[in-house]
Amino acid sequence: MSSERTEVQVRPGTEGDLGPLTDIYNHYVRETPITFDTEVFTPEERRPWLLSHPEDGPHRLMVATSTDPTANSQEILGYATSSAFRPKRAYATTVEATVYLAPGAAGRGVGTLLYKALFEALAEEDVHRVVAGVALPNEASVRLHERFGFRHMGTYTEVGRKFGRYWDVAWFERGV
Repeated sequence: MSSERTEVQVRPGTEGDLGPLTDIYNHYVRETPITFDTEVFTPEERRPWLLSHPEDGPHRLMVATSTDPTANSQEILGYATSSAFRPKRAYATTVEATVYLAPGAAGRGVGTLLYKALFEALAEEDVHRVVAGVALPNEASVRLHERFGFRHMGTYTEVGRKFGRYWDVAWFERGV
């Protein structure tokens, strides 16, 4: 698909996206330490996650699609979410943001488009803080978060074990 003929659009996620979104997430489960999940999911197992991100409210799911007008087809390039930070009520105005891109979609500005749409939507919600955890090393994710005004707040060392080694997680935050 050539970039001149491809348009990227960002929209709220729907139940129809569940299969491709699960495939994207499972890539990170199988191939990277970016998520500390170690077992892949079926779409049905991921359904509660999808349903916890309605089209309005502080917990959102934004999906980036690529449209090739000549092929009349759409491909999901990635997604961004804002999810509950912790279950206790006093944390309700804080959300945790994440971005996952389809293999091959990195470096095309898709993560930037997703976060821009997500934070624009959150500006209308009762959200005070956005936090993000980044498994290290992940320079692209660190740069994305810094571009959106996140500040590094600290790093938990060796908190996740995957692929036979321990991984650090850097924590970032920003106001809305």
